Amino acid sequence: MSYEIKAEIREAQGTGASRRLRREGKVPAVLYGEGTEPVAITVDHRTLWYALEKESFHTAIIKLDVNGKTYDVIVRDFQMHPFKPQVQHIDFQAVDANKAINIRVPLHLLNAAISPAEKLQSGRVSLLATSVEVNALPKDIPAVMELDVATIRAGEIRHLSDLVFPEGVTSVALNRNENLAIASATGKNK
Repeated sequence: MSYEIKAEIREAQGTGASRRLRREGKVPAVLYGEGTEPVAITVDHRTLWYALEKESFHTAIIKLDVNGKTYDVIVRDFQMHPFKPQVQHIDFQAVDANKAINIRVPLHLLNAAISPAEKLQSGRVSLLATSVEVNALPKDIPAVMELDVATIRAGEIRHLSDLVFPEGVTSVALNRNENLAIASATGKNK
């Protein structure tokens, strides 16, 4: 899925200026990265709020239009208000289509309900990690990594090496020889 966000350069910076922007329905933001100096910008809160609710937005290449100039960016970080449904700040990182980047991708379980651990051994399959850090070219970044646990039994663990990585995508941890546990199964081992 592709996303497009319009942004404007902001002149006033600081706590007071940021508060005024938030009252006007805007979010203070920063654009930095490949070949660009850090630029203070603002984006519409409503547009950003609904985009952040979508899981795919966090790993997508976003077209950011800053006063008519378009950048390919990813969301690098954002801050939320502690109790209000309000985005306080967001950081966009400009990316080069020809350079691989490290990014965290959500991890989902497949076929847990039909696994022997849940179906036959009164257990539960649980994720030990909610995301996986991968290295890939921006065009190859997967929206989600899926782990098939159809054959997992009670007491077994699945590791990063059990994931099937798409072509052009590698695990940062596996590249460092760290085969981390990412899912486990509980239950009565018969």
